[in-house]
Amino acid sequence: MKIIIIGGTGTIGRAVAQELSTRHEVLSIGNKSTNLTVDIADSQSIKSMYEQIIKLENFTSGIDAVICTAGSVHFGELAKMTEKEYQIGLNHKLMGQVNLVLLGLNYINPKGSFTLTSGILNRDPILFGASAAMVNGALEGFVQSACIEMPKNTRINIISPTVLTESLNIYQDYFRGFESVPVEKVARAYSKSVEGLQTGKIYTVG
Repeated sequence: MKIIIIGGTGTIGRAVAQELSTRHEVLSIGNKSTNLTVDIADSQSIKSMYEQIIKLENFTSGIDAVICTAGSVHFGELAKMTEKEYQIGLNHKLMGQVNLVLLGLNYINPKGSFTLTSGILNRDPILFGASAAMVNGALEGFVQSACIEMPKNTRINIISPTVLTESLNIYQDYFRGFESVPVEKVARAYSKSVEGLQTGKIYTVG
């Protein structure tokens, strides 16, 4: 399969690329450090990314799977949050991933798949995580509904991991008492989504 990973330079993205690249052709896309970049908060940037990909020699036959492990949200005290802070998650992690699907339908091959990323916070909240929880819940609702309308037998799933073991040194103060999960285990959930046959599923990891 020809697979693209948006957010492929991040901790999860790198692990997913390592998991899948032994069996498939994988193209990792970042927002700065890769040859091909994208700003998922900008729909024109997303469209330009797809147009550039299908001009690549190895992708002229189209894209078989789109994975997104990218998405920014604002963490902050609820009483001090404003619409501006909420818009960060709405524009980037939520609509960024939704637009990757909507625009990607023009480039995905029949029976292809989209795999998005949410997270644990809408089912197990933490302090300062109201925006992240809202966005995660919206993404999961989108996937469960969109799956019944996907054209060309295209599938769509979403991965919802808990805090990564590799990231505990940064986030442990927010996730006291949580069981972390190694990134390799999270990567296997993306493999299940891409290489399996299920659609409309929320794969919780941890």
